[in-house]
Amino acid sequence: MDAFRELNRGGGEAVMPAGTESRQPNGASAAARPRIVIVGGGFAGVAAAGALARCDADVLLIDRRNHHIFQPLLYQVATAVLSPSDVAAPLRQLARRQRNLTVMLGEVTDIDLAARSLRVSSPALPERTVPFDYLIIATGVRPTYFGHDEFAPYAPSLKTLADAEAIRGRILSAYEQAEETEDAEARARALTFVLVGAGPTGVELAASIAQMARVTLVSNFRRIDPAETRILLLEGAPHILPSFHESLSRRAARHLHGLGVEVRTGVMVEKVDALGVSVGGQRIESNTVLWTAGVQASPLIKRLGVPTDRAGRASVGAQLSLAEHPHVFVIGDAASVMQNDRPLPGVAQVAIQQGRHVGRVLRAHLRERPPGAPFSYFDRGSMAVVGKNFALLERGRLRLSGAATWLVWALLHIMFLPQPQNRVRVQIQWLWSYLTGQRSARLIPEAHPEARANTTASAAPLTRAANS
Repeated sequence: MDAFRELNRGGGEAVMPAGTESRQPNGASAAARPRIVIVGGGFAGVAAAGALARCDADVLLIDRRNHHIFQPLLYQVATAVLSPSDVAAPLRQLARRQRNLTVMLGEVTDIDLAARSLRVSSPALPERTVPFDYLIIATGVRPTYFGHDEFAPYAPSLKTLADAEAIRGRILSAYEQAEETEDAEARARALTFVLVGAGPTGVELAASIAQMARVTLVSNFRRIDPAETRILLLEGAPHILPSFHESLSRRAARHLHGLGVEVRTGVMVEKVDALGVSVGGQRIESNTVLWTAGVQASPLIKRLGVPTDRAGRASVGAQLSLAEHPHVFVIGDAASVMQNDRPLPGVAQVAIQQGRHVGRVLRAHLRERPPGAPFSYFDRGSMAVVGKNFALLERGRLRLSGAATWLVWALLHIMFLPQPQNRVRVQIQWLWSYLTGQRSARLIPEAHPEARANTTASAAPLTRAANS
């Protein structure tokens, strides 16, 4: 998580051009130095870029967004605790002091491993070809609806800043709808929130919504009591937080119950629509359904033509490279890596350690030295926060929970935010929220005029039908 700080130890401006270069017949770049292309500016990609800061190569980082997101705190943007800029940092900041790094805003649409080239599209320029000598794929994951993509329009996921802002708008708008309606059933539906998936994101999001309803929104409305909010957390596994020990899961469930969250485990969602969900043969009416369940690898991985696991992640070797293409590495959530007969979890620390490892491997290769020991993940422990003053920590046989663990969680997350301004802003906002219970980012995004016109036009027949 401290890759941004590692990158800020060099000096000078980026020098590598972002355009297409001619290539030699053997696939090597015509430039004097080899080109290393990194696809993806998440934890893994940023860590790899930082590890390559002093190597004798030109590094190109490509991402379709111009910012790096601190994913562990994205749920706080969705629940109005923090603003988007508090948990994100511009990727071009990386190139400010790393001489061999260039950042390109674009989306990779295809990979030709034989020709060692990528096809990249961007908003301002036509699609182009970008050659590489070495490739690091760190494209992360996207939500999966387990074969029910029809759920997506009604149950948004939480992976990007746009997702977080959209969810924040839906949550806050639900209370506005409840305040204005005269229909008791419509009010109950507006005040019911359903979260599908009780991993860390689902648990953290549910607890944060519960605290907002009980504390932040008190006395903000005249016709409704936000404390009557109903929050349901659904999980298909036997217990919530399946990646944690069952004893910690039980503690988290008890704390959620104290916050007013209804937890249902061992249940599968059968249908999601605009008015709620069907689960276990039961209908739950809700205007706000949020998808915090599964993920799958980026579709770009399929274009590699290599073996993948059930989640679409590429199988890699001991040095995190592809078996038939040792110059191509796949890291982070896009890679399937086994250790001690178990797949490594899709968490930030795994991605960061893999990025740094690949950086070391490439530095050694460029110096014509052995790559060193195979990749081995050092588990620093897993944490999850369940509202104010309660968090979980698991590291091996060490299992802690409570207020002291929550304080450790808060200190670590502040320390690992990407830039100093992020850390200052988050500390101030957290202190203010802790002391007052208020959340200053309670803004409902305003729709573009054209979108408002389309919404009004489509809603008019429904309004007339309801009044007829």
